[in-house]
Amino acid sequence: MIASTDASAPSSSRRGPVLSVNGLGVDFVTAGGTFSAIRNVSFEIGYGETVAVVGESGSGKSTTAAAINRLLAANGRISAGSITFAGRDLATASDKDMTALRGAGIGLVPQDPMSNLNPIQRVGDQIAEVLHIHQIATGRSAWLRVIELLDMVGIPDAARRATQYPHQLSGGMRQRVLIAMGLACRPQLLIADEPTSALDVTVQRTILDRLGDLTAEFGTSVLLITHDLELAAERADRVVVMYRGDMVESGDAAQILQAPRADYTRRLLAAVPAIDATPLVAAKAEVADPIVRLHGVGKVYPVRGRKHPDFVAVEGSTFDIPRGQTVSVVGESGSGKSTTARLLLALEKPTHGEITFEGAPLSAMSKRDLFAFRRRVQPVFQNPYGSLDGKMTVGDSISEPMRIHRVGDPGTRRARVGELLEQVALPPELASRYPAELSGGQRQRVAIARALALQPELIVLDEAVSALDVIVQAQILDLLVRLQEELGLSYLFISHDLAVVRMVSHQVHVMQRGRIVESGTPAQIFDAPREPYTRELIAAIPGGGILHDAA
Repeated sequence: MIASTDASAPSSSRRGPVLSVNGLGVDFVTAGGTFSAIRNVSFEIGYGETVAVVGESGSGKSTTAAAINRLLAANGRISAGSITFAGRDLATASDKDMTALRGAGIGLVPQDPMSNLNPIQRVGDQIAEVLHIHQIATGRSAWLRVIELLDMVGIPDAARRATQYPHQLSGGMRQRVLIAMGLACRPQLLIADEPTSALDVTVQRTILDRLGDLTAEFGTSVLLITHDLELAAERADRVVVMYRGDMVESGDAAQILQAPRADYTRRLLAAVPAIDATPLVAAKAEVADPIVRLHGVGKVYPVRGRKHPDFVAVEGSTFDIPRGQTVSVVGESGSGKSTTARLLLALEKPTHGEITFEGAPLSAMSKRDLFAFRRRVQPVFQNPYGSLDGKMTVGDSISEPMRIHRVGDPGTRRARVGELLEQVALPPELASRYPAELSGGQRQRVAIARALALQPELIVLDEAVSALDVIVQAQILDLLVRLQEELGLSYLFISHDLAVVRMVSHQVHVMQRGRIVESGTPAQIFDAPREPYTRELIAAIPGGGILHDAA
């Protein structure tokens, strides 16, 4: 049960399971033949219970969730087993019955907000639509409920945010809108597919505490799909571990995560980053001539109408990025981290202040200068779904920067694509696949490979490992550190995962509401934080060291 201690909550032993999955199999028909994605998956979820399904990217976690909700891709089918929800087999239910059930009986919080929110509709209207469809509320009462839901999931100034469009919200806020939609009808079962992977630790705790309150109050059951084992340890009653489509272990969360039986589970646990883990990089002295310098940088967005003041996204940011070092920026969603990244990439212009690259102000660069600048500075964005063209193969997406900058010929570019895929732990044969055929973690690895294609000097990593399972995350972090040592790369590393930040950073800046409130080395920030806000971020890390204490 998610963070709930209410002993009066209904249990599976008293009322039977709300969901029973028995011998579930799912196949996908591809050009190369039929692919078995999951096989013989079985588990139950009791009333008011939370079951976490954990495993690395591509293990079948999200496919299991999609099968339960009957939202498999067009080439997918349930090939075996049954899915019983509240006494009915969903595997054989009609499309009409499933339409009525989704949202009202089974809520869904999908992983990616940008592909699940309508970009031309206000977020409040999208939540209200759910209430209208299931005849929960209409008109003004629906709008008031929308504001209540947005406030419940931790969005400040909910009434104003409800009138905004998805692109006007940060990645974390967009994810919270999806959570509000999933909870809108107070469903019996909530399928939460990586619901907090885009959220900072303090908001993550707020959201999951609220889910715990609902579990206790309404008997809501939760199927939590996650690669965050600390989160599973803290929030789930039981855990199902999956690997390449098979269940390798299941049982009580404490037992599975503290005394695992399967070798794979032990490998997962060993890969979880800890706030007190040994850093992957050695401390370095400050460099007098940084590759990038920000001085007094600010960004203000005008707000239409006179009722609201202009929105200050970044204010007075001053820091350097030395050559061959990693500078990290941490903070809550909406703190200004991603805006800082866009300003550094020259995707937006500062309202005031100056950013220089090798001493040259970005504001004075011509179009030709900016073209050359972007070859040397490459991004990896937070959202791999939106940063890859769905109509291009993986190979074409990775080679596109080389084509644009006229690097190599078709043969050498193909060879380079294969090398890059292997560098990010993907098989070269994925080059012929499309993004829709990959898991979220696999797509993010493709985005990292694309950023490396031009052999840049600075890479801006905006939540670049937040969508990755811990094993692949560890591989990517090792890769980034190795490339930095071999090529002298510099990184601006933006993340809400404080344990990861400590492992890879030389300098850390903590942002709150657009301002840098604390700066220092990882040891200074995490061992002796001065600011209450920094201490709050550290205290909100899920799990509280459960996994590593057990080890």
